[in-house]
Amino acid sequence: MNLQASRNLLSLEKSPYLLQHAQNPVHWLAWGEAAFERARREDKPIFLSIGYSTCHWCHVMAHESFEDMATAELLNKHFVCIKVDREERPDVDRLYMSYVQATTGSGGWPMSVWLTPQLQPFYGGTYFPPADRFNRPGFPNLLRRIHAAWTNDRARIAQTAAESIAALAKQEHPADGSGAISSVHLETAFQTFLRQYDEEEGGFSYAPKFPRPASLHFLLQYADRAGAQSRDGQVAMGMALNTLRKMALGGMHDQLCGGFHRYSVDRVWHVPHYEKMLYDQAQLVSAYLEAAQLSNDALCTSAARTTLDYVLSQMRDPTGGFHSAEDADSLFQEGKPEHGEGVFYVWTKAEIDALLGSDAPLFNAVYGVEEAGNSPKGSDPHGELVGKNTLVRRLSPTEAARESGRDESVTEALLSRCRATLLRERARRPRPHRDDKILTAWNGLMISALARGYGALGESAYLEGARAAALFLKGTLWQNGRLLRTYRLGAGTIPGFAEDYAFLVQGLLDLFEADFNQDWLRWALDLQMAQDELFWDSVGGGYFSSPAEDSSILVRLKDDNDGAEPSSNSVSVRNLLRLSELTGRDEFHRKAEQTVNAFGGILQKMPSALPQMLHSMGGLLHPWRQIVIAGDLGSADTQALLKAVRGRYLSETVVLHAGSLLGAETLSPQLALAAQMQPVAGKAAAYVCQGFACRAPVTEASELKALLDRRE
Repeated sequence: MNLQASRNLLSLEKSPYLLQHAQNPVHWLAWGEAAFERARREDKPIFLSIGYSTCHWCHVMAHESFEDMATAELLNKHFVCIKVDREERPDVDRLYMSYVQATTGSGGWPMSVWLTPQLQPFYGGTYFPPADRFNRPGFPNLLRRIHAAWTNDRARIAQTAAESIAALAKQEHPADGSGAISSVHLETAFQTFLRQYDEEEGGFSYAPKFPRPASLHFLLQYADRAGAQSRDGQVAMGMALNTLRKMALGGMHDQLCGGFHRYSVDRVWHVPHYEKMLYDQAQLVSAYLEAAQLSNDALCTSAARTTLDYVLSQMRDPTGGFHSAEDADSLFQEGKPEHGEGVFYVWTKAEIDALLGSDAPLFNAVYGVEEAGNSPKGSDPHGELVGKNTLVRRLSPTEAARESGRDESVTEALLSRCRATLLRERARRPRPHRDDKILTAWNGLMISALARGYGALGESAYLEGARAAALFLKGTLWQNGRLLRTYRLGAGTIPGFAEDYAFLVQGLLDLFEADFNQDWLRWALDLQMAQDELFWDSVGGGYFSSPAEDSSILVRLKDDNDGAEPSSNSVSVRNLLRLSELTGRDEFHRKAEQTVNAFGGILQKMPSALPQMLHSMGGLLHPWRQIVIAGDLGSADTQALLKAVRGRYLSETVVLHAGSLLGAETLSPQLALAAQMQPVAGKAAAYVCQGFACRAPVTEASELKALLDRRE
């Protein structure tokens, strides 16, 4: 037997998730032709296991099954076993997740799928326990049944597998959605969110609760369009703001150093699933900033700021890029194998009392600390949090001041010192595992958040962080006019997917509007042209998720749901419209329109599935504005005008600086025209335009604010 075919080869990989399984007795192979060829040669089905390095139930199944010698023997004898990091290969994950969801009605990770040697799926699910329980078959028994079926009923399996792939292919050719661009769909989605909304606790489900920033972006835009004085505007704003505030006050928000955990297991945002994902931080920052711009809510501003600070301090790689995630699990004690979920983050009351002394009673009252632990009933089914406290903000600054008998500012300063003390102590604990691979797509989202954070909050560190990440991606993962997906100990070999291009284009456009450096816009244009070449569906419109060259992807799917991450198609619609406004190139506008039409069937039947596309679609329903600031960027009057612009929620708007557009005639005549705009009577001036037909320039920030408040 080939020696390499009889051992685990994951130690040759770079993915932290694959490396976590490199010592399993299972003879894992990475996704690729070597594994496929072995399955064909040995005439064995493929067992495909998909997960990611900070996935709690992936760890559980690994410990229960993949580290078990008897189970490994079954896998090695009867199957060719392939491990996939879903974050490295979202195309593989998307294809087989679509199959699992279609056949079981649900999905998640770890994902377990059995394939023919031709990569066609015939059975699948998610987590399987080591013995029959949770109404799930035990994994070893399932392996034996699948092996028996493969041996004795091959024809039926082959038919089932072929039918599965045919059904997935048919799914990618929906009925024509022309005429889908309508405000009716915005209203339908709004009413759907209104029906789903939890009026008491915020969010759009009972439990568990996920943040889903795309829905918040849609509601904030809807509120702005409806107007603060209208009933619908107030309702939409109330849903978004209450949800954001409840999340920020709850245990899903790390009350000590900022950043958000993946989701809440309970209704009240108290007990989280403790992992932290880069894409959540990036999207939630943008949502909190938009809410702060619309409402002047101090809690939203604080949540955005502390999350950005957390990412810069804890998730940034020395290269300038950003790591993918921090795990939910961590060790109880360094050097010992025992570990648990949330161990790094939770506290006993005795620990806090000892650390804070006389300040402990106030801190405990403000952050809900209890002797027996503070987990809500039903949120800790395995008893892991008995006697433990997840910090939640129970008292407002006013209530905390009343509790302490001190001035509000003095009280908040005291609480800040208490948090710093606990944070220093927490830093001595074993840290959760960090997935330190750098993903192009998620870094694109983070560049957006940092650039927008700089604009709204004025912190130069945010702008520098965005620039450094963009330069890192350009220097390492942009090669020969194409993007690569990952970086860890060097650039990876996996080509970029549609989301890598779309999210990075968005980030570069936001960065261009933050520092007005034309290089970002030029690179965004190059990326968009490459995305169009690699992923555009010239027949049905919209973008496929993966390039055409990969024969291992049996069906090219389109990203058609705004879930934890936005759809690449939803983000692309807005990118295309912004580029059209900046360059005057009609083909970008046409592609945006065609992309929306490609998803017309979904928008007609269930528009709430694509809230980010509905948000982007506003650019097709409403005229865009261009705001051109003319004046020395370093001058106080120019900065005052920019502050007036950046402090407001502006949806279909591009912001330009005349002095930074010199030489822009090579990009577009429109930008060359904007470059000619001048200060007025020696003072910086703002020109508010539509289609570059401009109102009279204004030189005072108050005049500009009044002009921006006018509704066309």
